[in-house]
Amino acid sequence: MRKNTFLLSSIVAGVFAAMLFESGVSAQEDPLPSWNDGPNKQAIVEFVAAVTKEGGPDFVEPGARIATFDNDGTLWTEHPIYTQLAFALDQVKAMAPDHPEWKDEEPFKSILAEDMKGVAASGKKGLTEILAVTHAGMSTAEFESTVTDWFATAKHPRFDRPYTELAYQPMLDVLNYLRANGFKTFIVSGGGIEFMRPMTDEVYGIPAEQVVGSSIRTKFEMQDGKPVIMRLAEVNFIDDKDGKPIGINQYIGKRPIASFGNSGGDREMLEWTGAGDGKRLMMLVFHDDAKREYAYGPADGQPDTHIGAFPQSLMDEANARANWHVISMKDDWKQVFPSE
Repeated sequence: MRKNTFLLSSIVAGVFAAMLFESGVSAQEDPLPSWNDGPNKQAIVEFVAAVTKEGGPDFVEPGARIATFDNDGTLWTEHPIYTQLAFALDQVKAMAPDHPEWKDEEPFKSILAEDMKGVAASGKKGLTEILAVTHAGMSTAEFESTVTDWFATAKHPRFDRPYTELAYQPMLDVLNYLRANGFKTFIVSGGGIEFMRPMTDEVYGIPAEQVVGSSIRTKFEMQDGKPVIMRLAEVNFIDDKDGKPIGINQYIGKRPIASFGNSGGDREMLEWTGAGDGKRLMMLVFHDDAKREYAYGPADGQPDTHIGAFPQSLMDEANARANWHVISMKDDWKQVFPSE
């Protein structure tokens, strides 16, 4: 009887194993569960396996396993406007009672009237004025407190959820997967460094010291006998386009072996990453899912936009390079946001 029971158990186990093999299902836990199976998911898994295999031809020491990520449009949603711009507009409205003159002054007049076309018409000059009144003239501690309070209450206009809940689950999977395999993950974004830092650890597991971004000038001074760092209405560094490799070199000091972006502003970061020796991984998130998030381009016929623009020239470059991969949000991601 015991012999027959053992034989039956062996047969069942064998059939079950065969079913797993034939269906392509792995008994091992999926490292990227929110990704659909396909070339892009496979490229990530194969890259990680190659650079972490000791004795292998592509092995990379843990200290050199650096991965950089753009933020807006790569790690979380950036439409209909950048999150930092939404913050600035809300700050103008909050400050308006103390500035009655803004009712007749642009770009503040348009902001208070909810006239986004008027805000856009104010151009670079108007944006500079908005940033000057909402981002400068205060200490770094005061600014951090203001940003933290805003994130605690502000919600996205379409999804009606906190911005901090609109990180992309597939990219959170990638971050966790890389860190589990000895990578150090950095944000390299055109967004303000002190706007991002209060939330990056909580949302992405990336501590403040691993965030590289644009910045304004600051000044050390004493106030009431205490040292403070004051934020000035002057640009210090723009971490976008060709500024990204410079920021990586200045603040990280090592060339990444993997980079992730989503727009023309990330081109130089991916080129800088790919120019290094050994195995490299460069990926671009393409927003082609209007139903679950947004679709914009103008590559592949998507609507043109000044926010997160993905020009056809970038698509052509990605297609021409063997180790560049374009991630289709619609095809590659099972889900977009964690709450789905």
